[in-house]
Amino acid sequence: MAEGVARSVDQGPGAPVTGDSVQIGIAVDIPEPWGSLLTRRRLEAGDHNTVPAHVTLLGPTEIPVTALPGVERHLARVAAAHLPFTLHLRGTGTFRPVTQVVFVAVAAGISECELLAAAINAAPQLRRELRFPYHPHVTVAQDVAPEALDRVYEDLADFSAMFEVDHFTLFSHSGETRWQPRRDFRLGG
Repeated sequence: MAEGVARSVDQGPGAPVTGDSVQIGIAVDIPEPWGSLLTRRRLEAGDHNTVPAHVTLLGPTEIPVTALPGVERHLARVAAAHLPFTLHLRGTGTFRPVTQVVFVAVAAGISECELLAAAINAAPQLRRELRFPYHPHVTVAQDVAPEALDRVYEDLADFSAMFEVDHFTLFSHSGETRWQPRRDFRLGG
């Protein structure tokens, strides 16, 4: 994994957060050896987003710090109600010309990701307007030169990885630090 990129480590429900509000995000991490490969490829494309390769279930969402315990209880219930599943990543796609994004496509596990995302978003403190419909994917380049987008699109066109998803991770960001894994939630209780 690229130096300075957060690892998915359970910091527990008492992980420090400062201020009155916190940005959270929820994602499925891409395991090794694929996670570091996709993260490195994103950096090589000129995208210096230091978030490890992942499938987003809830994008950056600001909540009051006081809401975190309730959010964590909700996430534990969601995880307990969903079984582990196989995620198959295969090939590339793009959201161009709408947004300057190239991604690795989710070939299997789409409905499981959609169901998890919908259940997560059902909590009142997590509901938000989405700019676009939810589409599970792994971003590998965003807002970089068109040539870099084309190159990563072609370079990863034959990419394939298949693995079991047995948890998702709550990340937090206080504005003073990078995204930090806060807690893993095991699927199926």
